[in-house]
Amino acid sequence: MNLIDRHYGRPTLQRAILDGLQATGKNPEAPAPDDLAPVDHFHTRGKEATLELARLAGLARGAHVLDVGGAIGGRARVLAAEFGCRVTVVDLTEEFCRVGADLTRRTGLREQVEFHQGDALDLPFAEGTYDTVWTQHSTMNIADKGALYRQLRRVLRPGGRLAMHEVMAGPNQPIHFPVPWASDPAISHLQSPEAVRRIIGSLGFTELVWRDESTLSLKWFHERIAATAAAGGPPPLGVHLILGQDAGTMFKNVGRNLEEDRIRLIVAVWDRG
Repeated sequence: MNLIDRHYGRPTLQRAILDGLQATGKNPEAPAPDDLAPVDHFHTRGKEATLELARLAGLARGAHVLDVGGAIGGRARVLAAEFGCRVTVVDLTEEFCRVGADLTRRTGLREQVEFHQGDALDLPFAEGTYDTVWTQHSTMNIADKGALYRQLRRVLRPGGRLAMHEVMAGPNQPIHFPVPWASDPAISHLQSPEAVRRIIGSLGFTELVWRDESTLSLKWFHERIAATAAAGGPPPLGVHLILGQDAGTMFKNVGRNLEEDRIRLIVAVWDRG
């Protein structure tokens, strides 16, 4: 088992999600995509951020999308259900792909969403396959950003777009661990917004959107932490099922890292040209 699988893999994840659906009064055999939203949007600001990114990217109905590091498929199912997209999810964590495929079947979207277990640095797809490549809190575990964005450009068709919503390094380092993407520095590979912007631009992409949403994200984390405290603990269905027993500490550390300018949250859209 690699370090990424060791961090993210939860053999009990599928059962925990199905139990959580039942506990919230949803049908675990045939949930709607929105029934899963509390747990399967594994990124800051949840579904709202996914819809915002789709709007900024000018996502066309029926677009062919590659979701890199798509976890259990929350945003892929949103893009399929609400935009009619065909979405391929690729993720390094085998458990995410297995659980994601099962949840997609239960929501009736398996004709539109498929899962591949694989490495973003060695994508098994032909050149120019996709209209949009999507990354949402997906790149923090990848050290070689240049190799990553070369791969993403390769599989984009001419005129296709790269849509990003990513955690990057702030000017104050190091960050506080654990965080949702890493329990320690071994698998955390953040670069500054300036460095990432320079790498992507050097590959021939044209920048269409670049937004620092750190302040907005910090407000969201404060609200979620306060809601959990007021409720006396997490709800039956939430991202804590993915993060495990350290979920509370991870959430608080993300907030602290944002407050201390140790991380930044960036939304960007690029045209392949």
